Amino acid sequence: MKTKIFTPLFLLFFLASFAQEKGEIFTSKQSVIINGKTINLDAETGTILLRDENDKPIALAGFTHYKKSGTNENRPIVFAFNGGPLQSSFWLHIGVLGPKRVEINDPTYTKPAPYSIINNEYSILDKADLVLIDPIGTGFSKPIGDSKFEDFWGVDQDIRSTGLFIEQFLARVGKFNAPKYLLGESYGTLRCAGVAKYLQNKGIEMNGVIMIGAVLEMHNLLFGPGNDACYLVHFPTYAAAAWYHNKVKNKGESLESFLKDVRKFTENEYALALFKGDQLTDVEKNTVAQKLADYSGLSKDYWMKANLRVVNTEFFQELLRDKGLTVGRLDARYTGINENLLAQSALTDPAGDAFLSPIATAFKNYLYNDLKAGNHLTYTPMVTSPIFKWDWRHSGNVVWNAQLAISTLPDMTSAMKRNPNLKFLILNGYYDVATVFYGVEYSINHMGLDAELKKNIEMKYYEAGHMLYAHKPSIQKLKNDIDGFIDQTSK
Repeated sequence: MKTKIFTPLFLLFFLASFAQEKGEIFTSKQSVIINGKTINLDAETGTILLRDENDKPIALAGFTHYKKSGTNENRPIVFAFNGGPLQSSFWLHIGVLGPKRVEINDPTYTKPAPYSIINNEYSILDKADLVLIDPIGTGFSKPIGDSKFEDFWGVDQDIRSTGLFIEQFLARVGKFNAPKYLLGESYGTLRCAGVAKYLQNKGIEMNGVIMIGAVLEMHNLLFGPGNDACYLVHFPTYAAAAWYHNKVKNKGESLESFLKDVRKFTENEYALALFKGDQLTDVEKNTVAQKLADYSGLSKDYWMKANLRVVNTEFFQELLRDKGLTVGRLDARYTGINENLLAQSALTDPAGDAFLSPIATAFKNYLYNDLKAGNHLTYTPMVTSPIFKWDWRHSGNVVWNAQLAISTLPDMTSAMKRNPNLKFLILNGYYDVATVFYGVEYSINHMGLDAELKKNIEMKYYEAGHMLYAHKPSIQKLKNDIDGFIDQTSK
């Protein structure tokens, strides 16, 4: 009797473990209405087995895949991911790309559940099939076998695992000969540049790369010691935020015209002042401080005390301190209650506070109820401390402090020079203080590309923040910009 009982239980345990190691995929039928036309979709979500270069299983890779139903058409395919560097793709998924989106009360706080989850008429699914990727440790993705999280948690490790997934997924769905695209947001744009080159080295060329809220050189965002470039690239976004909150005296004809003047000042006067350091005369310093005040909404006295150098958290805290408010990092249009009016730096990000919960909660509701994902699996939107540890070293970046100088700009440059047909679409939010638009402009202008090749990089701008899709006019423009890019590059 013991043997008869033990054997079935053992087999059940074995089969369950085997299924878990092979991954689980949940299928469903979805649809989206775009421009009045219904597009029926075959959807699958879950995990597939990820193998290394020798076909050894190393992870269960989480994803969601949408394919147009009932067609063998060789449609373009877009591989999309968010940033973090360890966040799942839920932001892009239910924010802008998938068949459903959650409505955000932009630019203020959205009330708690129930959230409004509606048809996404701005999805790209009328133009392409879509694969949303969750890096290992996020979503349902996890290491298996001998693998550990540190095998995937790093710049190069992440590029490799993402590249392996894309190559193996193309084989799985038979789409090697389809037009292929990468789409990344935030750190995902830095990943895009590395993955584009990684795949190119394996004979897989992208038709195009789409970057939302781009950063290619991390040191321009981190206010490292002795790095004046980070102050320069942030200043035009400070000015945009001040313009939006009516903290500047002369707003000009438009935001664009105002920022044109700000760019000129930043390049021709502010940069020179910072470069001079202590050699700057008192008269010169006073003159520059006054112009910084005029453009930024912060007082001249504040700029003088800061030695002409204000980090972003100080700006968030100071701009609307007189109103008892702090402004957003992910989107400077957002404001929140200032928790400590005496603090030098902001304690929270009102924009992140405002739309994290609605987007994350709405996505999980859609994931388990519409996409039919098994509720025995826990979906991890993002990895946070204390277990998070990222290896910032990157091949080709030989520096004393890897975190302060990590850059995949050389990867992007090399990929473009080796494939002159590769096109980039970079989408920037003027009010994005997380990945500032002038920082990307600075990077692109230092790639050393000839004029003809530089035409392969198209820059678009939006009166929104890091999550362009929180702003209704921007999501409409984003749809048109991406559609045009895919039409142009998929022929």
